[in-house]
Amino acid sequence: MKISKFNIFIFKLRNAIKRACLGMINLIFPKACPLCGEIIYKSQNLCEDCQYKINYIDGPTCLKCGKEVGNEDVELCKDCKTTTRSYIKGFPAMKYMEPVDGSIAAFKYHNKRSYAKFFAGEIIRTCGKEILDTNPDVIVPIPVHKSKMRKRGYNQAELLARELSGYLSVPVDIELIERKSNTLPQKTLNVEEREQNLKKAFISTDKIVKYKCALLVDDIYTSGATVEACTKALYEHGIKEVYYTSICIGSGD
Repeated sequence: MKISKFNIFIFKLRNAIKRACLGMINLIFPKACPLCGEIIYKSQNLCEDCQYKINYIDGPTCLKCGKEVGNEDVELCKDCKTTTRSYIKGFPAMKYMEPVDGSIAAFKYHNKRSYAKFFAGEIIRTCGKEILDTNPDVIVPIPVHKSKMRKRGYNQAELLARELSGYLSVPVDIELIERKSNTLPQKTLNVEEREQNLKKAFISTDKIVKYKCALLVDDIYTSGATVEACTKALYEHGIKEVYYTSICIGSGD
C-alpha cells in the first residue's frame, strides 16, 4: 500500500504536536531530584550533586540481614547473632543516612509517590541479580493498618512493590498479610519494645495460596521486628522461603 505525502505530513504533524505537548508538561510539571528537590532533566534520576551523596551497602555484609559488618571474617552482625531471624536473607540497597532518610520521609508521609520508581530502580540496580537468584514467585509489601491507609491514602511499601514487580516480572499480592492492630511508631521504641509492639500485629489471611517463595518489601529495615512478624505470618500460609528487600537499613550493631 502506497503512503501518500498527505499521510506522511499528518504523521509528522502528530509527532510534532506530541513533542510540543510533552515539552509543555515538562515545563509545567518538571522532574525533581528525589533527594534534594532540584529540577533535573527527564533522563536523569538525580541531580549532579546528589549522585555522590548516597551511601550504598558496600563491602562485607551480614549473611542474614544484609547490613555492612566491615570484616570479611564476620558472618552475622550483632543483631542477627542475638535475635531470631526466620527469613532466609535480606537485600537492603542503601544505608539509612542523609540525604536518603529525608527522601524516604517525603515518600512515606508527604505524598511523594513518584519516588517509588527511583527507589525501586536503585534496589534493582544494587540487588536485582541476587533477588532474582532466590526465584521468588510473589512479592508481598509490608501492610499498613487501615486507619493509616485512610489517613495517608497509600501504602508506600505497596507502591515500591509494584514498581519492583515491573522489573522482576513477579506478581504482587497484598491479600496474604493483614495488619490487625495499629501499633506505635517503631522509631519511638527500643529493640525490646519493638518486638512487643508487633506481637500479633500481623496475621495471615484466609486466602489459599500456592506460593513457595515470597519477597517481603519495606521502605526501612531497622531492628527487623516488622519483617520477622510478617515472615512468620507468611510461613503460616505454608510458604517455604521468605526473603526481604528494603530501600535502606539502619546502622545498628
